[in-house]
Amino acid sequence: MGFGVSYVLHLIVLFSLMFFCAWSQDDGAVMQKLKTSLSKNNLDWSNNDYCKWAGVNCNGMNRVTSIKLNSSTVQGSLPEELAKLSELTNFDFRGNSLSGNVPYMPNSLQYLHINNNNFTSMPNDFFNNLTNLIEVGIDSNPFSQWQIPSSLKNCLALQSFSAVNVSFVGQIPEFFGEQTFPSLTFLSLSFNYLEGNLPNTLSGSSIQKLWVNGQKSNNKLNGTLSVLQNMTSLQQIWVHGNLFTGPIPDFSNLDQLFDVSLRDNKLTGVVPPSLTSLQSLKVVNLTNNDLQGSPPKFQDGVQVDMDLVRGTNSFCTKVVGQPCSPLVNALLSVAEAFGYPFKLADSWQGNSPCNGSVVWVGITCSRGNISVINFQNMGFSGSISPSFASLSSVTELLLANNNLTGTIPKELASMPALKLLDVSNNSLYGQIPSFRAGVVVKTNGNPDIGKDKPHGSPSSSSGGEDKKKLGVGTIVSIVMGIVGLLCVGVLVFVMYGRRHNKRYNNVQTPNAIVVHPRHSGDGNAVKISVAASGSAGVVGGTGDFSPSSSVQNVEAGNMVISIQVLREVTDNFSEKNILGKGGFGTVYKGELADGTKIAVKRMQTEMVGDKGLNEFKSEIAVLTKVRHRHLVGLLGYCLEDNEKLLVYEYMPQGTLSQHLFDWKDDGSKPLEWKRRLSIALDVARGVEYLHGLAHQIFIHRDLKPSNILLGDDMRAKVSDFGLVRLAPEGQASFQTRIAGTFGYLAPEYAVTGRVTTKVDVYSFGVILMEMITGRRALDNSQPEENIHLVTWFRRMLLSNNSFEKIIDPTMDIDEEGLKSFKTIAGLAGNCCVREPNQRPDMGHVVNVLAPLVEVWKPAELDADDMYGIDLDMNLPEALSRWKNLEGMSNTLDVSYSSSMVDSCENTQSSIPPRAPGFAHSFTSTDAR
Repeated sequence: MGFGVSYVLHLIVLFSLMFFCAWSQDDGAVMQKLKTSLSKNNLDWSNNDYCKWAGVNCNGMNRVTSIKLNSSTVQGSLPEELAKLSELTNFDFRGNSLSGNVPYMPNSLQYLHINNNNFTSMPNDFFNNLTNLIEVGIDSNPFSQWQIPSSLKNCLALQSFSAVNVSFVGQIPEFFGEQTFPSLTFLSLSFNYLEGNLPNTLSGSSIQKLWVNGQKSNNKLNGTLSVLQNMTSLQQIWVHGNLFTGPIPDFSNLDQLFDVSLRDNKLTGVVPPSLTSLQSLKVVNLTNNDLQGSPPKFQDGVQVDMDLVRGTNSFCTKVVGQPCSPLVNALLSVAEAFGYPFKLADSWQGNSPCNGSVVWVGITCSRGNISVINFQNMGFSGSISPSFASLSSVTELLLANNNLTGTIPKELASMPALKLLDVSNNSLYGQIPSFRAGVVVKTNGNPDIGKDKPHGSPSSSSGGEDKKKLGVGTIVSIVMGIVGLLCVGVLVFVMYGRRHNKRYNNVQTPNAIVVHPRHSGDGNAVKISVAASGSAGVVGGTGDFSPSSSVQNVEAGNMVISIQVLREVTDNFSEKNILGKGGFGTVYKGELADGTKIAVKRMQTEMVGDKGLNEFKSEIAVLTKVRHRHLVGLLGYCLEDNEKLLVYEYMPQGTLSQHLFDWKDDGSKPLEWKRRLSIALDVARGVEYLHGLAHQIFIHRDLKPSNILLGDDMRAKVSDFGLVRLAPEGQASFQTRIAGTFGYLAPEYAVTGRVTTKVDVYSFGVILMEMITGRRALDNSQPEENIHLVTWFRRMLLSNNSFEKIIDPTMDIDEEGLKSFKTIAGLAGNCCVREPNQRPDMGHVVNVLAPLVEVWKPAELDADDMYGIDLDMNLPEALSRWKNLEGMSNTLDVSYSSSMVDSCENTQSSIPPRAPGFAHSFTSTDAR
């Protein structure tokens, strides 16, 4: 019996050794396969024992448990055999240049990090058996468009999922929630093509950091943010750069929240006290929404960005904590019951609806008081607010043809001046209050009015078929009526169109331009004063021109200015008013009667062909769709006969090119290094906005110092958008005829004509090099080998003891400055590497520059002095809606490469297919 036991034990040991050898041989074979699949690397994997290879860890049985080769300049692909490493728990290859398909991984895997590579696909069922996964990072890989894989819901132990800029499309699935992922604390889906609402299943989840900012699809993420109020574990919320609407939710239960970025959405309503009073809050960004009420006052020490100077929200005042007028507060209470509709927030500007300078949608005033509230056909939902009763001067309250529910508040019966209440065609129920004699109350089209319960309750089920028939008949009648009206309208247009145009040409409106309010969908116009004495100009739709004008159809948002006005303000385009000349024509300075200065770009006659008109239309199309503090503001345009003119805000300090290269000729001083840093950050923020934060995504294609303009405060704005292109949705790159300026052209663009956002990154890197060195991108005064700045800069930077030789000798540099020089030199080199996928994105550029500039902030001028424009004057007040917005980028923020959306048809002149001097690539540290 004893012999038998000993024999069995020997057999067990023997079989164990056999399995151990087999496992070891399998792991060894897989590791050899991995070694041969990595085509280019600097790894020391020459040892016969793979467990001693750099980045490889094994357990006591020589089984591979971890492979960590992050930022190791590894190229090649991953073999399918990796799935055989059955003890592998940690696979980290982030920050390399691996390509091809992501292979299946072993079920044992707990940590997967393949961020910042060149992988192009990943199986949809990749996560099927990875039930042990804790962390996943697949950011910044050029995957083909795909949906968030449903197989992910099998990873029940998941704590962190980061998939930034991986071409996800569709909606965020509902399995992201507490039931599927009870341990999930970090969810990052930024810079994809996601659309739709935030799923309700996020409510009650354990997520602490939620990043869904900067979606690149047309519709982006939208709907309300109401689910956030039930995500009580949240510490950081980044939802900026989307299309979220409605009010900021109640954050009173989010007592760990320290960072909230809501900028660049369509949020409305009053900023809730639950946010302003949060003790944990450190950073909040509300810029570029349509928030209302009084500008909120946050706790001491909270870093706040809501851009009050430029008015990128709809606050009633620009003074923090200053209350709104009682009338405005009453109207905001009314809007609250409707869910703060964007249509109202977008037009309700200022602290009085009756001051005459801005038309409030739905509000009619008489003698300084509200007389009529007309919200008919607005598509409003929600209920009727009792706050209407506080508007004692209202005679007519018109709420017909909406989707309102609930009852008619009894408080409305106490309105002393009310003569007409029309709530027809809603879904109201309940008893009608007793109004005084003489008040007309219209309630037809509310089938449940007079009933105690709304439609659909058991007591109201009878007679449903009759109501259905009646509804169909009503619809048919309405449709027939609309068709009839359209026919009448066409006849009227044909018969009287010419007479209207003739009369329009003879209209005299001295000293006035008509400017439509922002997003002028309400048809209301505001008159504002302009310079020309005895002349008239009209800013209206493109259809408002006379038949004799050679006007092309330009989607431009009602900003047309007549040639007469522009001749007047520029002294008939006098030479003394010339600001500069270029291939497009001449820029003139103009001055309005109130002292406001403008810049007028007049296209030269020979440019007025298809090409010139396309560039002209492109610039209008771009500048009427984007608004940012660091993009030059378009104030209007003119297309009359052969005249093609663009009107911009005036930038009194000229171009960056003048201050870098021509400062001696101008009798000025060279720019200090810190000033250059500040300008670089301004430009980076403007381009970052173009690439990923605007509602559409643009590629500039002609970034250079002469297209960077400086205001009196030396803050910079990007200009000249004639070459801007938008790519078709879903394409990371596209081909176009080459256009731009030698010396700033990215090599792949110069050779192939393929365009991505990285062509702008390359141009920005050249600009950084010019700022550092004080040398032009192409300098024919230099020896042949030094003509091209990029190749010379790279050579000097890589040479030992040559760094200080590249610094502009006109600058005095201290130790602190030298340190930042090295940082920016490395950034410039990374921006100009040959391979576009190895260049950083503008979000990364902003995050590198911002901390350096924070050490030294240029003094902000008063609003009255900003950009040489008197903001208290009528014209700038009306036009300031077209200016904006810095769009603060947190130093924590991460932005990624953006594929383009839509297409802008403009034909550019071709240039030779290859610009010289791009033969070599710049090697530097990882720039992601």
